Amino acid sequence: MTEGAPDPLLEREVHGVRAVVDRDLCVGFGDCIEEAPEAFDLDEDGVAVFTTPEHASRKRFLEACASCPVDAITVWEDGIEIVP
Repeated sequence: MTEGAPDPLLEREVHGVRAVVDRDLCVGFGDCIEEAPEAFDLDEDGVAVFTTPEHASRKRFLEACASCPVDAITVWEDGIEIVP
């Protein structure tokens, strides 16, 4: 990973949006994985991380991000927060 570059497990640009998982907020409920198992997984600490979000449709990906019960996943489109 390049110094200063975002961690691709926690921040991704996909489907025209930028999504970020907040490690401090995520408690590993796994709702995002249930919605889009191709896009998310839990790491060894039980925190959600991106796997291959480009394999989920935009709609499923956004629904998965929005499904987080603790709002640990934030999504921006054109600089505007759309999730949560």
